[in-house]
Amino acid sequence: MPARTPVRSGYGRAVNAPNTAPELFTWEFASDPYPAYAWLREHAPVHRTRLPSGVEAWLVTRYADARQALADKRLSKNPEHHAEDAHGKSKTGIPGERSANLMTHLLNIDPPDHTRLRRLVSKAFTPRRVAEFEPRVQELTDDLIDRFASRGEADLIHEFAFPLPIYAICDLLGVPREDQDDFRDWAGMMIRHGGGPRGGVARSVKKIRGYLADLIHRKRGDLGDDLISGLIRASDHGEHLTENEAAAMCFVLLFAGFETTINLIGNGMYALLRHPEQRARLQESIERGESALLDTGIEELLRFDGPVELATWRFATEPLTLGGQRIATGDPVLVVLAAADRDPARFTEPDTLDLSRSDNPHLGYGHGIHYCLGAPLARLEGRTALETLLRRLPDIELAADPAELRWRGGLIMRGLRELPVRFTSE
Repeated sequence: MPARTPVRSGYGRAVNAPNTAPELFTWEFASDPYPAYAWLREHAPVHRTRLPSGVEAWLVTRYADARQALADKRLSKNPEHHAEDAHGKSKTGIPGERSANLMTHLLNIDPPDHTRLRRLVSKAFTPRRVAEFEPRVQELTDDLIDRFASRGEADLIHEFAFPLPIYAICDLLGVPREDQDDFRDWAGMMIRHGGGPRGGVARSVKKIRGYLADLIHRKRGDLGDDLISGLIRASDHGEHLTENEAAAMCFVLLFAGFETTINLIGNGMYALLRHPEQRARLQESIERGESALLDTGIEELLRFDGPVELATWRFATEPLTLGGQRIATGDPVLVVLAAADRDPARFTEPDTLDLSRSDNPHLGYGHGIHYCLGAPLARLEGRTALETLLRRLPDIELAADPAELRWRGGLIMRGLRELPVRFTSE
């Protein structure tokens, strides 16, 4: 039997890591990938592996290498640089985007098109715009908690973390309130089956695509103060924005905007429930009306068990060296944000949750020109959600054995399928 090396897991318990490469992308790996990532950082920091789809790609696991890769202009976001893209597989983690003609968006393009489209949509995420949206986020948060607060139990994923960002991003886009439940149903299909059967997912994506095309057409005659109206105004004033680009932009903001926030809230609350001392510190600061620990705490939760496990695909446009490995032209590269944010070469005691951690330049929302555009909104939603849950339901606790919880499949995102909790009824 080979010797084994003690490694800290994602939740602080010591496990024995094998001295041979760990098996990746199993259900067991999905529940706690951090020991495997620790092994890769130490023994194979830029590691070539075969993904469940059959595609071979390089996994980048060290913090310094990750930052280099995320900002390297030789690593393109355009999947046309990968020969296997002819098979029609999505390279962003968004199922059904190709068949629905939704490929031209910020996750799939490089400058100068990326610069142009990002400039157009960035106006929706200014600090002023996000601050103005805070009362609506608080209203949504309280309304959702009201629905289960008297029951004494809830599934925080399906009843809270999932609908909150859906309704918020719909408001931002300008989707009428009477249509938002349809979006919730379509998005639910994508979340439930994103790593499995594609038929229902593709139908949901096509329904969203058709709805967005119709909504863009209708808004041309009735502009408002929403993001879709802003994109139309910009296009009408000389910025070149095709209908497909506008629909794809709205679609990716919807998809990226809700799933990352679901996972931030779900993973964050799960971490707090598993770390009672840290949770107690945070609750005490909330009771005192202090915000500093909540601010640093959100960043620490993003680092410790963030919503995005792997950054979206990149493809080498020329030969390059990364972490001592030679990457050939056309090779796919996947930066493992979850591994980089646990790198002991950058973070002191990286497997320890410390809500007061101040030196915390995590990569939870990426780095470089593809840094997550909606990060300010996601932070607002996550901060509001966790603060309100802990304030209104102070004795909230996990209502399941952690070993029984299941994590959603798929490469890019990291999130729980459910998070059952119990508490004293309001």
